[in-house]
Amino acid sequence: MSDLTLGNVRKSFGNIEIIKGVDLEVKSGEFVVFVGPSGCGKSTLLRMIAGLEDITSGTLKIGDTVVNDVDPSRRGIAMVFQSYALYPHMTVRENMGFALRFAGMPKADVARQVGEAARILGLEPLLDRKPKQLSGGQRQRVAIGRAIVRHPKVFLFDEPLSNLDAELRVHMRIEIARLHKKLATTIIYVTHDQVEAMTLADKIVVLRGGAVEQVGAPLDLYDDPANLFVAGFIGSPKMNFFKAVLARAGDGGWAASLPDFGNATIPLALADGSAKEGATVVVGIRPEHFEASGSAALELTIDLLEQLGGETFIFARHGAGDLVTIQTSNGRGLKSGEPITARFDPVRALVFAESGQRMR
Repeated sequence: MSDLTLGNVRKSFGNIEIIKGVDLEVKSGEFVVFVGPSGCGKSTLLRMIAGLEDITSGTLKIGDTVVNDVDPSRRGIAMVFQSYALYPHMTVRENMGFALRFAGMPKADVARQVGEAARILGLEPLLDRKPKQLSGGQRQRVAIGRAIVRHPKVFLFDEPLSNLDAELRVHMRIEIARLHKKLATTIIYVTHDQVEAMTLADKIVVLRGGAVEQVGAPLDLYDDPANLFVAGFIGSPKMNFFKAVLARAGDGGWAASLPDFGNATIPLALADGSAKEGATVVVGIRPEHFEASGSAALELTIDLLEQLGGETFIFARHGAGDLVTIQTSNGRGLKSGEPITARFDPVRALVFAESGQRMR
C-alpha cells in the first residue's frame, strides 16, 4: 500500500478545463470517496489516477514516485467499473485469474490467489459458473475479485453499485465496507450518491465543476459544511434553506428576519465579525433538527405527510412559500391541512453569506 498525492492536477479538453487544480492527499489504507453531481469531474479525476486519461498539468504521486507518464499497468492500481466487464465465455474462476495468466504467472500461483479472493468474497461455490448464471451482485463481486487477485497498491471503484437495485445496493455497500476492513487497502471510490459516501468513507471529497469544495470525514462535512453547496449536498433528506435578513437581537447578538415566513424573527448563534445588520443571508436547518423543545419557531401548515412507521416526514409551508421538510419520530395523529409549529434550537441553524460561504 502507498500514499497517493495529487498536486494542482488539471485536465483540459482543448480550451475547456474539466479538472481545475485539485490538491489531495490519500493516506495508505484510507477509504476515500469522490462525490458530487453528474458532470462534476469525479470519474474523470479517477481515470486520471488510473492512467486512462492524461494529466494536462500538475503531479500525481503514488508513494514517492511521480506516475504522470507511467503506463496504467505499472501503477499498481486495479479498477472496478460501473459495468461488470466480465468475459461471458469464461467461468468465474477464469475471469478472476485472467490478468494473472496473461502476465505469465504460474498456474499454481494463479489458482492460489483466485481461491483466496473467492474465499474473501464468498464466491467459492460459484467458481465454475459463467456470468450469465450469476445475479448482478454476484457479477459485481467477481469484478471486485478480479481486482483483488492483483494485490494492487490502490483500488479504484467507479460507481460500482449503479446497476443494482436498491436492496442489493445496501447489501453490496456492507460487503465493500467489510472488504476494506479485511484487506486494509487504499480505496478511492466514485459515486453521485451521498448516502454511499456517508456510509463507506473515511474521507469524503466533495466536487463541483471540476474543483474540490470540501474534504473531510463524513460527519465533519455533515456537522460543519464549508458552504451552501456542501450543506445542501450532504445529508438526506436535504437541508432546508430560508432567505433571511440579519438584525441585531435585544441581547446584542444576532437574529434573522425571514421574509417568506411573515418576517418571523429567530435568534442565531453567530459570532462572525463580518456580519452586518441588514445583510441578506441564507439560514439552513436540517429536517432532523426540528424538536419540540427548540426556542426558535416557524408557524406552518402541513401540506403532505410521509409515514414510514418508525419516522414521519412532514412537508409543510407558510402560505404559498417553499416546502419545509421536518423529520420526526412522533408523527402519528397529524393530518394534512393542519397548522404546526416547527421548533428548533438556534444553535443547530447554519448561516451562509450571499456568496454561499459559511458564516460562523
